[in-house]
Amino acid sequence: MSEVTAPPARPMVALVGNPNVGKTTLFNALTGSFAKVSNYPGVTVERRTGVLRVGTQALEILDVPGTYSLVARSAEEQIAIDAVVGINGERRPDLVVLCADATQLARSLYILLQCQELGVRCMVALTMMDEAGASAPDPRRLSQALGCKVLAVDARHRKGKDLEALGEAMVRALQAPTEPLWRWTPSTTLRDHLRAVRDQLPDSWPRNDGMALWALASVDDDHELANIPERLRRAVADCRLDRALDDEPVLGRWAYLDREITKEVIGKPDRSRTERIDAVLLHRVFGFATFIGVMFLMFMSLFAWSDPLIGVIERGFELAKDGVRAALGAGVVTDFLVDGAISGVGAVLVFLPQILMLFLFLGFLEDCGYLARVAYLMDRIMRTMNLHGRAFVPMLSGFACAVPAVMATRTMERRRDRILTMMVVPLMTCSARLPVYTLVIAALIPASRMVQGLLMVGMYGFSVLTSLVAALVMSKVVRPLKAKRLPFFIELPPYRFPRIGGVLLMMWQRASMFLREAGTVILVCSIALWALLYFPRHLPDGAPNYDEQLQTAPPEARPALQNARAAALLTHSYGGQLGQLIEPAIAPLGFDWKIGVGLIGAFAAREVFVSTMGIVYSVGTDADEGSADLRQALRDERRSDGRPAYPPLVGLALMVFFALACQCMSTLAVVKRETGGYRWPLFLFGYMTVLAWITTFVVYQGGRLLGF
Repeated sequence: MSEVTAPPARPMVALVGNPNVGKTTLFNALTGSFAKVSNYPGVTVERRTGVLRVGTQALEILDVPGTYSLVARSAEEQIAIDAVVGINGERRPDLVVLCADATQLARSLYILLQCQELGVRCMVALTMMDEAGASAPDPRRLSQALGCKVLAVDARHRKGKDLEALGEAMVRALQAPTEPLWRWTPSTTLRDHLRAVRDQLPDSWPRNDGMALWALASVDDDHELANIPERLRRAVADCRLDRALDDEPVLGRWAYLDREITKEVIGKPDRSRTERIDAVLLHRVFGFATFIGVMFLMFMSLFAWSDPLIGVIERGFELAKDGVRAALGAGVVTDFLVDGAISGVGAVLVFLPQILMLFLFLGFLEDCGYLARVAYLMDRIMRTMNLHGRAFVPMLSGFACAVPAVMATRTMERRRDRILTMMVVPLMTCSARLPVYTLVIAALIPASRMVQGLLMVGMYGFSVLTSLVAALVMSKVVRPLKAKRLPFFIELPPYRFPRIGGVLLMMWQRASMFLREAGTVILVCSIALWALLYFPRHLPDGAPNYDEQLQTAPPEARPALQNARAAALLTHSYGGQLGQLIEPAIAPLGFDWKIGVGLIGAFAAREVFVSTMGIVYSVGTDADEGSADLRQALRDERRSDGRPAYPPLVGLALMVFFALACQCMSTLAVVKRETGGYRWPLFLFGYMTVLAWITTFVVYQGGRLLGF
């Protein structure tokens, strides 16, 4: 019997290049619907792979995240070198295709020289040739200068001949030799250092001078690189480069590019149109006015325009729940399917409209080049709080919902900037807090409409101020977030008309990743929370027998009895018992166990606090912030001494608590998904809970001392 051998792996082709050179556009054009998106292990950087078929040959295409150099200091930056040379669990590519911007040729080709020094098989795909115009380089002359195949492509318009020729060139390039190629000559001292470090490279790494030079340039006392052997660290430390030796490789590569590549470029690309637009969009007055208008449109899309679709989803799930109840009748299984499973799925899908809207806007802004201008405009303001300029967009999105806002942090390249932004986005007043504020202000704040309106606006201002202060404090005291703020560097690409197909593809990929990963966590948490507030389904001895009363009560009295029964069951559920258990912890804030039960229910979604309080006060499960009965029940609640249980001071304290506490398991789920573990969501929940308790304590107890 003959042995069955595994089929040979497809040749892997890695697409490498600077940001904004059209690399991902080319990837999408090559792979089309055969692409899949995941994450690199341990980081939130997306890993895109796909399949390209060239005749009978199938090639696996890897889209390496954009970078200006292979020198790395952080785990995110290390991805490029890992992907190019195939270390730390990454498969070594059979071919690297460098995507080079024809309008910024020398800068784009810097990475090519680094790849050639590493002995990587390379070819070049020239993009943006239409923008280069008369200054576009000649691919044949450039190929002779670089020693590898150079091909012009037009992926934006998906010209079949260009893509077909590129695929055929890839297949031919797979047969090219793979010897290290140096375009500059290292000094004697640097050669000695390279030899010493090369001998300490791991056996699984390429053991050549190019890899040794990478280690010398990347491994230092402040790096965040993973899987660097101790012997290599010591070897690099013993060969510490002075400033001259550190600059030698950089200057050597640029000297070659300046000497050789300028011959291939005829003239300077025409950027007059971009410069005319920037004169308005980057203006101190008109630029900010335009920016406010664009952000207002994006905010409205998240806050108002997505609301009809959210309503359709909610109504659809209500019809589904009614249908299941009608088909199965009353019982535990029905309650599980309706209030646990179906409601849990609804809790996931209800975020889709806002996620789709957000990434539709971000995709258009990124693709046309305006998002880079937003970061440039806002960096002056955000840097005072040690935030990245692009942090403004997720923070603004947080006014609608923290879930898509956390996902929007992916527009930032640096992990420290993304996590710091994630830690403060949930402090923004999201739309889920509005029902709570509306109920509390209407029920417990006896003032004029104007005062109530100003209080609502004040809660928004409070959230913005708190988030900025929190960012500043965490950037100074939380060690992983204390990394030195790097000088702001961003490329302002020329304005281009967005590619509708690419934007829609990106939007769908983000939404599907949310459903697949964060959605699973939200669903499980929704079912667990339902069980906590549902079981046990029996009342203690001595409690009224509502079932018997319902059988004998007249029809007009049954709704009140059903509400009373639901309130009693909730009070004696595990969640109700937990609410009573935490009462000593929340009593200093002015809260009783009933509010405690509401806080537990609010973990499903903040607005669930309102319906949970409706059950507690026997108003009904469909109570909302506009319910007159619920408002009156809150006003009529009394303490044992006859005083109102919820005076205006308690109302203010409750709003402050909701403004600061992380009462949203969906936010925690998406932070866990974006950070790749439980460390940061636990930190987020912990610091926001402590902050909420302390601030609410100061507000309530301070108000009492002042006689309120």
